[in-house]
Amino acid sequence: MHTIEPYYNWQQYYRAERDMRSPFYGRTYGQAYVNDVYGYYIDPNWDEFGSETLYCKLIFVDYGLSCAVIELFGEWNDALHNDIMHFKRNVLDRLLRNGVQKFILIGENLLQFHGGDSDYYEEWFEDVEDGWIAALNFREFILDEMKKYRLDYYINLGGTLQMGNWRTVKPKQLVAVVDSLMTRRLGA
Repeated sequence: MHTIEPYYNWQQYYRAERDMRSPFYGRTYGQAYVNDVYGYYIDPNWDEFGSETLYCKLIFVDYGLSCAVIELFGEWNDALHNDIMHFKRNVLDRLLRNGVQKFILIGENLLQFHGGDSDYYEEWFEDVEDGWIAALNFREFILDEMKKYRLDYYINLGGTLQMGNWRTVKPKQLVAVVDSLMTRRLGA
């Protein structure tokens, strides 16, 4: 697992550690492997936010477009660790306070999902009145589990959001494509 790194090619457009409005402002990244998921060390460039098993990387934010792209890594475990609470309070709330209303979650490095209570998802959904939450490239079995807990009511899942080529475009192009898909899905 230590070889799975966050996506780096958009650093010329955005770096969370340099953004004063980012929850990760001022962070420094070394080469020491400190964090782990179930005893397996992970790349030191993943950001921790209070969860024992879920990490993220804020790879792009555009406050003018009101959008954030967040890459996820590890196990999203609401049953044991209430990961959504940590994610909501320590990452999403800060972005919401700064006007972000559209969230693209990249889930291809999520290894497992265990559902629990949906209160924080409902709160997040209500917080993005004029926006949306899109789950891009989540594994099928994770999507199935999320649907089982009815999280598809709050988060847009599957279908056209399974796009393996997102790395081939610039961040604003990805935002435009997902925004267009969400406009069609939501009938706005």
